[in-house]
Amino acid sequence: MPRAVSIDPELSSEGEAKISSEDMNLVRIALANLSFPKSPDDSVRSAEQAIVHAGKQRADIICFPECFVPGYRAAGKSLPSPDPAFLKRAWELIAAAAAKANVAVILGTERVADDDLLATALVIHRDGSIAGFQDKVQIDPSEDGTYSCGAGRQLFQSDQMKFGVVICHEGWRYPETVRWAARQGAHIVFHPHFHEAEPGGYVPASFADPANTFHEKAALCRAAENTCYFATVNFAGAGSPTTSAIVRPDGTLLSFQPYGESGVLIADIDLTAATGLLASRYKAV
Repeated sequence: MPRAVSIDPELSSEGEAKISSEDMNLVRIALANLSFPKSPDDSVRSAEQAIVHAGKQRADIICFPECFVPGYRAAGKSLPSPDPAFLKRAWELIAAAAAKANVAVILGTERVADDDLLATALVIHRDGSIAGFQDKVQIDPSEDGTYSCGAGRQLFQSDQMKFGVVICHEGWRYPETVRWAARQGAHIVFHPHFHEAEPGGYVPASFADPANTFHEKAALCRAAENTCYFATVNFAGAGSPTTSAIVRPDGTLLSFQPYGESGVLIADIDLTAATGLLASRYKAV
């Protein structure tokens, strides 16, 4: 059976984990449910630290929230103007950390392309080489004027695991983005997102609480309707209506991070369970 454990990178000082994944079909994933960075430089330091801890826990891959480096450009967040030179240095440092820890990385970040600012995910191989970007194609209406729409979808592979990436609004509101990846053979779709507390908003204590917004129920659906794993990762924040979680291909919850608690959520997933059966049976309308 898959196992899950939550590790706090700011508090844990233990050595290498004793958990092992001998079965070649098991892949250990890590979700960096971290506090919103205090500055762009802090985002890089926090990412490096989380990668180190993921390596100590023998994780195969770690995923960060949406635009973790340099920070998501939400209303009320004070961030410097987009800086391609800073981003290049940041990506190089994080790629070096990935290589040293022998952990693949899905880094929520931003990039400037033809004077457009794109919310994106940078995928880094275990050896620190760059696999590519998955830009956010479906942006939220609130992001008009901040981010531009990307184009195209990518399928990535780390060792035996194939995966896709859908970013925030895409995974919540556009299930076609997840289905595309599953139909291309993805065992899991990673979902970096940003969702902070809103005044008067519901504060959940359990995942997919019926009284909460639809979002976490959508995560269960994305897995079940495609027979693939779905891993959603948010920032840690007091009162946040969503948290980081891993959903099994049958739509049941494998593990979730306690709400508002900074840490790295780690779980083993069994690739043989991710058959993509329902996605493969889709008939075009």
